[in-house]
Amino acid sequence: MTGRSLAAPVPVAIFGFELFDDTADQRKSIQAEQDARLKLINAELVRLLVESGQLTPVDLKPFAARIDEASPFFKCNVCENEIAADAGARLEAVGVVRKVSNLILSIELQVREVDLKGVEGSAKVVRAGQVDIRGNTDESWMRGVRYLVKNRIFAPGLPELSQ
Repeated sequence: MTGRSLAAPVPVAIFGFELFDDTADQRKSIQAEQDARLKLINAELVRLLVESGQLTPVDLKPFAARIDEASPFFKCNVCENEIAADAGARLEAVGVVRKVSNLILSIELQVREVDLKGVEGSAKVVRAGQVDIRGNTDESWMRGVRYLVKNRIFAPGLPELSQ
């Protein structure tokens, strides 16, 4: 990570990660495990983005109903962009964990500019990354998120997002 930024942090709508499960495993115990892992990595994502000093999260709680209605975001064409704009964000962070099997998973994260003009589907991706992980465990998911943030979103040599 780049550490603390000297520029003012940019307001970001952190929508976090959603799960796309190719296995369609409907067992309640498996779904509960995956829900818990999503909460775990979403909390870690917020921590890492804030810790960078480049971003500050906007409050999305007042938009919970709209978020629920529009979700899952991986199925729409940046439909969350209007919510991010209404929340006062300049950037948004949205990702997906794709579970191919219990052994093979992929985690993708995008940081996009919020389109304040309201042109649907026109959010510019400013940072993105994807990592494949092996193993469906808390540790592997966390390692994947940490890798993405460190080596793709705040990779050494990239300009700060707060510029």
